[in-house]
Amino acid sequence: MNKYKTAVILINVGSPEKAENLYVKKFLNEFLNDKEVIDIPWILRKILVNLIIIPFRTNKSTALYKRLWTQNGSPLIFYSKNVENKLNNIITENIEVFSAMRYGKPSISEALLTIKNKKFDNIIVFPLYPQHSTSTTKTAIDAVINKINFWNIKPQISIIKQFYNHPMYINAVCAKIQKYDLNSFDHIIFSYHGLPTRHINKSHPKIHENNCECHKKMPIHGEFCYKACCYKTTRLIAKELNIKKEFYSTSFQSNLSNKWTKPFTSDIIVDMAKNNLKKILVIAPSFVNDCLETSIEIAGDYNLLFKANGGEKLQLVDSLNDSDLWISALKNIIEEVSFKYTREH
Repeated sequence: MNKYKTAVILINVGSPEKAENLYVKKFLNEFLNDKEVIDIPWILRKILVNLIIIPFRTNKSTALYKRLWTQNGSPLIFYSKNVENKLNNIITENIEVFSAMRYGKPSISEALLTIKNKKFDNIIVFPLYPQHSTSTTKTAIDAVINKINFWNIKPQISIIKQFYNHPMYINAVCAKIQKYDLNSFDHIIFSYHGLPTRHINKSHPKIHENNCECHKKMPIHGEFCYKACCYKTTRLIAKELNIKKEFYSTSFQSNLSNKWTKPFTSDIIVDMAKNNLKKILVIAPSFVNDCLETSIEIAGDYNLLFKANGGEKLQLVDSLNDSDLWISALKNIIEEVSFKYTREH
């Protein structure tokens, strides 16, 4: 039996503990005060978040979470725990998996305390964002490393920065899509979470700062360009399912201003409805769990938007959640990284 023990910390963005104002306000305060999420000077961020955004946004966000909430609570927390349990039932015996949230509970601190007490040799930090970005992946990794830096005895740390191009992830997404008859739809939209363009520019050499076209040249220039990785994800899925180029589009949702990643999913949906496309299928490959952005924004709000402009049916493909192929993909990715560590030691 391998003597090296590996802990895996699966990190997602998080959720309020309850769909109530007090808990939503607490969650928003932690989330929006992260310097990687709102990357402006500290004092300006404090004023913007604590005096403007949170007072005006808490009631609206609470209403959205109430629409999302199930008898099991937050889908993101529920499915994350299921994934942890399923993985621990099948993964190699010297590996133990822990789920944690970047904001809220179960917290990274709680997971790391257990990991520290069990004296693991290696920790695999695994943010569950297929495409790397500073406001999701980087902040999750930094949160773990910053806490481990205070430990007297530090384990080896392995990091999975992105996995959008892993064949088993692509297969898991494709299996979800194949539940639908693609020929019954007029068009397919691959919708990714949008980012401020300045976040994307952080990943670029100076030549790309003003006009990102990495998605046209991937992977030559855009290894960690979020936009490029999203377009590449679309192409990998389309190739696997043999979807013709003219039959699908790539777009970005959840935009808060005109200076976010384009094209906007909402604009494409309206254009399609107005151009007499009646049935569209929407896939959200940047989300591994159903959440506000999938269940409420796409399946709810975008569906109404599509119908209001003449469309008939907008069908959302559900996220990977705790599906068997997704569990197998996670197991494979984790064991690949763990095997590399044990081979080197």
